[in-house]
Amino acid sequence: MSAAEAGAPTQLLIVDDDVELCTMLAEYLEPEGFAVDTAGNAPRALERLGRGGLDLVVLDVMLPGLSGFEVLRRIRAVSRVPVLMLTARGEEVDRVVGLEMGADDYLAKPFSPRELVARIRAILRRMAENPGSGVLSFGPLTLDSRAHRATVDGRDLTLTSAELRILELLIQADTRTVSREELMLQALGRRLLPTDRSLDTHVSNLRRKLARYTESVRIQGVRGAGYALGQR
Repeated sequence: MSAAEAGAPTQLLIVDDDVELCTMLAEYLEPEGFAVDTAGNAPRALERLGRGGLDLVVLDVMLPGLSGFEVLRRIRAVSRVPVLMLTARGEEVDRVVGLEMGADDYLAKPFSPRELVARIRAILRRMAENPGSGVLSFGPLTLDSRAHRATVDGRDLTLTSAELRILELLIQADTRTVSREELMLQALGRRLLPTDRSLDTHVSNLRRKLARYTESVRIQGVRGAGYALGQR
């Protein structure tokens, strides 16, 4: 059980080699109800992760030694803890790679602490949402929001919280089209901007994961409208 589930402060780990930034963020986040640990490099981050009890990781791409991407890869090999990547402004490739590797969201530097809190809370809200019975199905696809798990004929798709929420919205719509604006707002907690390709990256990841196990369920792009589930 996570600290948040037990009623304790939400446990965050900030991984960044900028000591002043980590200190400033901890001072801002703690009055907002978060308990913050920090790590300035990959070994310290992985050691803290190994002790468990974390609700979310804020992970910088640029770390000394092992990169943030390698840390993310190692996290995803053993854990589904939500990860928010910090990327350099303008480095779209870093954002896409991070999302493809299993990050839940990203935030470009420099950023405001207020925006960071909003992104963190959006991710945690996705993790906590349990609409209806929590179990939805579409063909061979089953999604259990309470267990944070989606399967195809019993085989786990291993989705991030953002991917799970997007898929949940598409299943709820059945074969109706869900607009990109609605998916962005309901799944990622922010408005769609012309330069933000994160939704499309998450959908691409979902398509790839679904294709591993089934050809009968597909996510269709509807030009100028959004996305919809279809069956063959």
